[in-house]
Amino acid sequence: MTQTTDAANEAAPEALVEKPGGGRGGGDGDGGGGGRPRRTRVHRAWFVAAVTFVTIIGAAAFRSLPGLLIDPLHAEFHWSRGTIGLAVSVNLALYGLTAPFAAALMDRFGIRRVVALALVVIALGSGATVWMTAAWQLLLCWGLLVGLGSGSMALAFAATVTNRWFTERRGLVTGVLTAASASGQLVFLPLLSWIVAEHDWRPAAVTVALAALAVVPFVWLLLRDHPADVGLMPYGATEFVGKPPPVPGAARRTVRVLVSAARTGSFWLLAGTFAICGASTNGLIQTHFVPAAHDHGMPITAAASLLAVIGVFDVVGTIASGWFTDRFDPRRLLAVYYALRGVSLLFLPLLLGPSVHPPMVFFIVFYGLDWVATVPPTIALCRERFGDDSAIVFGWVLASHQVGAALVAFLGGAARDAFGSYDVMWYASGALCAVAALMALVIRHRPIGARHT
Repeated sequence: MTQTTDAANEAAPEALVEKPGGGRGGGDGDGGGGGRPRRTRVHRAWFVAAVTFVTIIGAAAFRSLPGLLIDPLHAEFHWSRGTIGLAVSVNLALYGLTAPFAAALMDRFGIRRVVALALVVIALGSGATVWMTAAWQLLLCWGLLVGLGSGSMALAFAATVTNRWFTERRGLVTGVLTAASASGQLVFLPLLSWIVAEHDWRPAAVTVALAALAVVPFVWLLLRDHPADVGLMPYGATEFVGKPPPVPGAARRTVRVLVSAARTGSFWLLAGTFAICGASTNGLIQTHFVPAAHDHGMPITAAASLLAVIGVFDVVGTIASGWFTDRFDPRRLLAVYYALRGVSLLFLPLLLGPSVHPPMVFFIVFYGLDWVATVPPTIALCRERFGDDSAIVFGWVLASHQVGAALVAFLGGAARDAFGSYDVMWYASGALCAVAALMALVIRHRPIGARHT
């Protein structure tokens, strides 16, 4: 038996002292019978979730930047918007395609090592852009390096942490961790837009690199791979769960899980709906909203501030979606989310203008509440149908999300070059969201050959 497992087993009695259900609560209890008060501790899982939240916030800083770079790079290097959009699309595609392999690597080498390395790669890619002089360097730094690093910290990371550390409140925790990405956008987008407007785009790229590096010490010192590492049960568990041994052959396992999942219709429905989700959020709004608003005379800082407001309400909407997912059918939740998103996109061309007015504010609030509310029910459906392999399956579903985002990031820039506006993209994305709503309703309701914990 390995030293790690022995240490976990020795510490296991400490975990069993806590209340059944994972030692929930914090603060002092009454203890009953007028005797000595009994203190109940906050379960370590919540601290791990907090570190994960902060980590995703730091990594999310880079996601605030691409939409702000399109006009400055076009003006300085005279690259077409389609070329710049291609670099963003490579980034988005790798963000998704790396995720399932990263989930398997976390099973093999541990969460802490994979995430720390990913943050360093993000910092290198973002920082190196300040010396670029050719479009291929943008593809290499922002597309390849930042795409690989961010993909290793995608939502599959949040799913892995949730699956290992929680058996209860999984929907809520998933919603909170998903909202971390929006919080990063909220924190950094107004700052980055001000830096770009006042000091050019290079200081903004350096700021993103420093933000990613700043999170590395927190990950290395505070994040733990499994509850057994500190002798605890997962939150909500009633018995101690030993740490599983490292899983060799991460790449083979990732591909094997894909082959198995791809034999089911549910996988393709989940992947299809999530591809449309990525197309209508990261690919369209996050990448092209700022330049589209600027086309209508709105200052870049004002448009960026509107995206930050989306980040505010995304936090609320995603956490609420996690709460709903614990209580309602995830398929129906997805159908409602996609239908409402599609309707809102159809109205957007009528709302864009040189100033911020109440109907635009309503759109921003509404879209923010729906931004990634789709994630908790999608993860729940993956977990229900694919059991122990659900984090890797979700990684592949997330890959489809990013492929959809990448395609629209490129097509949006190409459409702007060809038609002089983004209107055709708003209408097409609204129609796709209606298709996604219908697809969500026909996902099968029972597990398919899953191995359940």
